[in-house]
Amino acid sequence: MHVLVSGGAGYIGSHTVVQLVAAGHAVTVVDSFANAKPSVIARLNILTGEPIDVRSFDLTDRDKTEHLFAHEHFDAVIHFAGFKAVGESVEKPLEYYENNLESTFSLVRAMRRHGVRRLVFSSSATVYGADAEVPMKEDAPTSATNPYGWTKVMVEQVLRDVGAADPTWRIALLRYFNPVGAHSSGLVGEDPSDIPNNLMPFLAQVAVGRREKLSIYGGDYPTPDGTGVRDYIHVEDLAAGHIAALEKLASADEPVSTWNLGTGRGTSVLEMLHAFERAVGHDLPHEIVDRRPGDIAQSYADPTKAETELGWKATRTIDDMCVDTWRWQSTNPDGYP
Repeated sequence: MHVLVSGGAGYIGSHTVVQLVAAGHAVTVVDSFANAKPSVIARLNILTGEPIDVRSFDLTDRDKTEHLFAHEHFDAVIHFAGFKAVGESVEKPLEYYENNLESTFSLVRAMRRHGVRRLVFSSSATVYGADAEVPMKEDAPTSATNPYGWTKVMVEQVLRDVGAADPTWRIALLRYFNPVGAHSSGLVGEDPSDIPNNLMPFLAQVAVGRREKLSIYGGDYPTPDGTGVRDYIHVEDLAAGHIAALEKLASADEPVSTWNLGTGRGTSVLEMLHAFERAVGHDLPHEIVDRRPGDIAQSYADPTKAETELGWKATRTIDDMCVDTWRWQSTNPDGYP
């Protein structure tokens, strides 16, 4: 298949591009490079052994999106593109709603006009909101606690309505939990453009000397060690889940399918800290501070549906995640050039 990967230069997108090419698919990347570095493309060329076709523009530009579809034939689209920082979404809600919704509208319109009906959408476990029972299942009610999360809830609803209006569509909504890790080569990994919002890249920057210490938000949660529990999934397992979903859509019975991509196991912040210390080989400075507003005690997936229907299962351990992250960060202390 010829697959268009929006946001294909980003953290999850870049790892998925490598696996798509390895699976025999032709790939075109479209990325505005608002949240990614152009230098990642040269590394993708090395890892895939071929030059990646890249188009640099913003999907909110309807004319450029239409021009791309008018001049290329795509069999399917994997849609990663979008703003993704929870905290920033609270500060800039209009920008998040405008970018994340309008880019999807522009993309789906172009797909519809040119007969491309296979789409894998990068959703998130944030759609389960603050009150969902764990382990979280796909049939749980959706909600959100921040504008970023609401954009995922809204896009999911838009795509369900598109599928209901035209049952020839085959759409996968992939709700994944906490992506971490890096490619085993150390060539591609997570490179936040500002202060990291997530645990693993912050830990990595503390370990490499870019940050003074790790602040652990909350040590009095009703969890085994008092710190928050999350379902961390290796980005390589996550990328494999996208390939499995893409291939499953060819035989899917329904226009829209939803799958969790997670390990089904919860890991606390302190457990992750100690695993990273094992990878680095020494203790890391940290302190426990007050909880952050909106954070919940625990979140982890029920991945049974993906295992049953996609034949996919996360296999990498927390130690694998930490070792691969440290290899990436220690060989790229300042991230991508």
